[in-house]
Amino acid sequence: MSVNLESPLRTLLVKGLLVCLLLISGSASAEVYSYVDAQGNRVFTDRPHSGAKRVEILPSNSMNQPTTKTVAKAKPPIAKPGPLFHYDLLRILVPEPDATIRNIAGDLIVSINSDPVLQNAHSYRLLLDGKPFGEPGRSPVFPLTNIDRGTHQLAVEILDESGRMLERTPTQDFHMLRISLAQKRLAQPCTEEDYGVRPECPLADKPKDPIGIFHFF
Repeated sequence: MSVNLESPLRTLLVKGLLVCLLLISGSASAEVYSYVDAQGNRVFTDRPHSGAKRVEILPSNSMNQPTTKTVAKAKPPIAKPGPLFHYDLLRILVPEPDATIRNIAGDLIVSINSDPVLQNAHSYRLLLDGKPFGEPGRSPVFPLTNIDRGTHQLAVEILDESGRMLERTPTQDFHMLRISLAQKRLAQPCTEEDYGVRPECPLADKPKDPIGIFHFF
């Protein structure tokens, strides 16, 4: 392949021609030759020619653009909660179902029992009238104070470390009777031994011994 350059833009075209020859050859090591023909024109060719000189072509400074790969960051695995632990037994020992509690201040003790025993990281939660009473804890005894008179419902739950309910007792009723001291004394009169012992029988109300004529004999 030979090219005669007769254009006034010879110098500019020569540079472009060198690039084209390199691309046509398909190899970075392709050889280019140059000579002057009979008409005095500078000729470039990729084929050897009598009297032609080899043109040294500097290596291209182009480089392949690196391929950018988007690497998705691995998300940490979500810890799945373990299987639910099963208790064979959970019940309220005190008070008994439908029990009547007589207490002036409206106090009572709720005690519970479970089998197997409460596991580590598990806790009891008491429900009074369907609502949590106090904070969950590991004690099987719940003291209740100032409970209004009337009928109330009790239930107990066992929670695991994630707050999941593992077991729950059936709801059971109890009845709170808050009688006054006068009512208690009326229902069970005070004897001499009761004064200073029973709250409704204070020492101040103890009858004084009658002083008669025979007291001095």
